[in-house]
Amino acid sequence: ATTLVLSDADTAAPALAATAVAGTRKVVQADGLLLRAAERMPEGPSALAEPGLATLALLSSTSTDPAGADGSDRSGGLAPRLLPDDAEVRAAAGRGAVVLEAIGREPALPRRRESRGASPRELLSPRLRWALAGVVAAVTALTAAAILATDAHPLHAAYLTLLDLFSIGDPAVGEETARQVLQLLAGLLGLALLPLLIAGALEALGAYRSAAALRRPPRGLDDHVVLLGLGRIGTRVLVRLRELGVPVVCVEEDPEARGIPYARRLRVPVVLGDVTQEGVLEAAKAHRAHALLALTSSDTTNLEAVLAARTLAPELLVALRLYDDDFATTVYRTLRAAHPDALTRSRSVSTLSAPAFAGAMMGRQILGAIPVERRVLLFAAVEVAGVAHLEGRTVAEAFRPGAWRVLALDTGAGEEEGRASDAGPAEPPALLWDLHPGYVLRPGDRVVVAATRSGLPELLGGARAPAPGAVPPQGAGRPG
Repeated sequence: ATTLVLSDADTAAPALAATAVAGTRKVVQADGLLLRAAERMPEGPSALAEPGLATLALLSSTSTDPAGADGSDRSGGLAPRLLPDDAEVRAAAGRGAVVLEAIGREPALPRRRESRGASPRELLSPRLRWALAGVVAAVTALTAAAILATDAHPLHAAYLTLLDLFSIGDPAVGEETARQVLQLLAGLLGLALLPLLIAGALEALGAYRSAAALRRPPRGLDDHVVLLGLGRIGTRVLVRLRELGVPVVCVEEDPEARGIPYARRLRVPVVLGDVTQEGVLEAAKAHRAHALLALTSSDTTNLEAVLAARTLAPELLVALRLYDDDFATTVYRTLRAAHPDALTRSRSVSTLSAPAFAGAMMGRQILGAIPVERRVLLFAAVEVAGVAHLEGRTVAEAFRPGAWRVLALDTGAGEEEGRASDAGPAEPPALLWDLHPGYVLRPGDRVVVAATRSGLPELLGGARAPAPGAVPPQGAGRPG
């Protein structure tokens, strides 16, 4: 039997991190694939018909109304429409849309080893390193002078120099004058070395204690993400943001919180204090931040923190975690009306993780899910062979509005092995997303489709479709 174990924190963390970075949670990252969708508000008659971008959904008619109920038709507006055809897009004047922004490979991020303590560079300051280098140079010079003056073996000369340096050698009474002078010089150098060793030990101890403690935000930090709350959800989001290379400053009231050890190990600055108290957000440099994520377990704390951050930076991108859906809708409408030029997002962990749980029940071909207001759009990698709605059809004929749409072709599938045997090593697989409508899907192809929750089961396991030469599906014109 197949058993899948999913965590709501792990499944919601990528969407929350994407909200802080790009202002949207409509990002699918799986198996190296990177699919991004962006909301576009209507700016003119042809704002939604920009060439080269596939329209994934039309937003509800109340999505651009600050007083409307976002994501529903409770105020009498039109509900969101998933996977519309070209005619619906042209007729959707005044409505926002979710369009395909980019499809490609997820960039490989360099892995950096994180240390629990201070590095040697941090333990030894530049002044201390220069002082030690000077001592080594002086000892080397005295050793060389002893070799030249007494004609001693290099190891014996170095040994005598170190004995004189630490004042544990025999006095050079009755020996050559050069040996006595070198002993006096080594003794003077030893007197200077003793306080240097003490200062170095104290400085290294202080640097180690500072590295073991929580870091403070540096002075020149800007364009970072302020993360409020290091609980179960906040810890996962922190790890995700650090994997993406995003600078983060955390704010946490409990010094024993779950995420404090992670922040210390990842060398992330942390401000300990109640975020609702004056001066805490200023210490986290929220006024110079790119975004603020309020992920504490208290709706009231998250709302107070967002309101305080808005007073510091009115155009700051904020995303807050709220449990009650109706309360989240009210907060979203109020903040959007008060700050129309700033991005405000309210997120629910259960809403963000639900598509991943639903997708896991539908098989391993699910790449991810993108929420569109209160609905979900699934992305899946599908083998064309055996799928009656795809095999032998053109891209235009395989498109069913409101159910599924072919977005990309995996060029690494199909006949790549045969081409590699004739033309040397095969190129790495890539996604070809600007497919010609007349391209005929062959049994060896592997495609990426966007589908609704009801459309994907029909596509994969529905009844046999009519032959490709029959009447094409509604809204899918034949290629010229």
